[in-house]
Amino acid sequence: MESKRNVYLKMKTLPEARKIVDEAFELSGVLATETVPVPEAVGRVLAEPIYARLSSPHFNAAAMDGLAVKAEITFGANESRPKTLQVGQDAFYVNTGHVMPTATDAVIMIEQVHVLEEDQIQIDKPVFPWQNVRKVGEDIVATELLFPRNHLVTPICVGALLTGGVFSVPVKKAPQILVIPTGSELVDWRNTSMDDFKPGQVLETNSFVLGGLIESCGGICTRHDMLMDDSEKIKQVVGKAVDSGYQMILILGGSSAGSEDFAKRVVLESGEVFVHGVTIMPGKPVVIGTVKDTPVFGIPGYPVSAIMAFEQFVRPLIHKMLGQPDQPRETVKVEPTRKIASKLGVEEFLRVKLGQVGDHIVATPLPRGAGSITSITEADGIIRIPNHIEGLKDHELATAELLRPLPSVRRTIVAVGSHDNTLDILADQIKAKHSHLTFSSSHVGSMGGLMAIKKGVCHLAGSHLLDPEDGSYNLSYVKKYLAQLDVKLVNLVFRDQGLMVRRGNPKGIKGIEDLAREDIAFINRQAGSGTRILLDYRLNQSGIDPGQINGYQHEEFTHMAVAVAVLSGTVDTGLGIHAAAAALDLDFIPVVTEQYDLIIPTAHFESENIQLLLETINAVEFKNRVEALGGYNTQKTGEIIHP
Repeated sequence: MESKRNVYLKMKTLPEARKIVDEAFELSGVLATETVPVPEAVGRVLAEPIYARLSSPHFNAAAMDGLAVKAEITFGANESRPKTLQVGQDAFYVNTGHVMPTATDAVIMIEQVHVLEEDQIQIDKPVFPWQNVRKVGEDIVATELLFPRNHLVTPICVGALLTGGVFSVPVKKAPQILVIPTGSELVDWRNTSMDDFKPGQVLETNSFVLGGLIESCGGICTRHDMLMDDSEKIKQVVGKAVDSGYQMILILGGSSAGSEDFAKRVVLESGEVFVHGVTIMPGKPVVIGTVKDTPVFGIPGYPVSAIMAFEQFVRPLIHKMLGQPDQPRETVKVEPTRKIASKLGVEEFLRVKLGQVGDHIVATPLPRGAGSITSITEADGIIRIPNHIEGLKDHELATAELLRPLPSVRRTIVAVGSHDNTLDILADQIKAKHSHLTFSSSHVGSMGGLMAIKKGVCHLAGSHLLDPEDGSYNLSYVKKYLAQLDVKLVNLVFRDQGLMVRRGNPKGIKGIEDLAREDIAFINRQAGSGTRILLDYRLNQSGIDPGQINGYQHEEFTHMAVAVAVLSGTVDTGLGIHAAAAALDLDFIPVVTEQYDLIIPTAHFESENIQLLLETINAVEFKNRVEALGGYNTQKTGEIIHP
């Protein structure tokens, strides 16, 4: 098979690429029309203007319970000179919605009537013509426009259409879109046993993600069977799809510049490539082209890149086909929790967690890798960093596009600091008991948490900072770095910290002293983390120079990331908590039992959200779940340690 490395065409900026897509595809009349019953039209787009066939109401109708009268016979009635009316002659009993009797034009509310006899009533105030009456056509007049073409039918529209005598409507057929997953490394998750899952294999998920996105904006997705990296086979499938009448084709994977990235080649050999590469991150390797006037996209294989390419190019095109506007997301001004660097010449879509702290909405960056699907699932918003700046300065306000409603963002508890597995349990328990509330944690190490408290960009910080002088935890650091702030320390857990090794401990590691061995590969935690401070303390006690340790400079940001590195065989060992080792079935060599506390500014402590958090960690259910992880002690969980 031919194997040549692709070369990117001249890279386009996002506005340039969007303009090319908008101008390249003439979409008027591309979608056929079908007629469907009105109740089945919800979520569909009208292909023609719809006019009422029936007035509503189509008769004069009583709008109140009471007596129908000719208004003029009530004129002059007052409390001193009430009028007496004859039932069946001057006045007629009606209920709401009833047809108005002939020659009547008003309704006296039943509450305003004094019954003298069975056939005689008295009134002490007049009614004016058409008072308490729904006249013919008051709501809808036959022949008037109910909805224009390209209107999106909602459940409420159904009521108006049926009331107006319209029982079926012409709608645009949903665009048929073929999604073709490509890649020799892909395996079908529906037919894969985790026991047989091999290194190098990748579960094919993008077609299901994009399929859901296609359907969410009005298209119909057809998933093709996965294809190997074979340009001729891919080209055949694309050609057949075009001839079969699909309105759009997405080739998933193979859009970059590698030797087995065939998307550009397939489109170029069968049609025309307009764009190969856009200066955005993630999403750069997108291919945009056409085959026999059918839009064909080469979508990057990394999940976040795939989603971003869809959002920027495919979704607007589907909306255009359907005659719908591509509505921008709601935006809000946010304050990043730290300085953020970015590459010049590239527009970056930075995924962030959001929460309101004091008067500001703060934004904490999530991992930036295009392959990190959780950076989207955990994101509350996206900050777009323009291609002409190198990032955002500390405390510099930025604009975030919201991925969830602003009221929900305002009901988020923002935690920044040390990572611990119990925080996931805490987030779940809070959501289970208080569905309106969200707990959001970002892992920047214990010292990073203290600095976030100092800068006022979080509600609380998790910390396990060991004081080498007296063996205490956290308090000395609070007094040193947060001396000007009034804070409380609440214990979350005591936990076992130690060395994680693969099952059976193949290198025979016994303790910290073994880290200096030449045959041991180590993975460290980031500077400023409590685990790093603990390690440095123990190395000093043992007289070990960090330079002797193979891997001391290699850092991860969470206990689970360290555990994964050990499990994969990338390293032999790393320092972390017992719960992380147990989660991945690793052996564990205890080093110390440490204190993990929550540092909470007093300004937030009495707030409703923090009180609900404290209620949660004091609950028996939370403590039982924590204990079940192993390596934790909850005897002091929820206790105020300081002051």
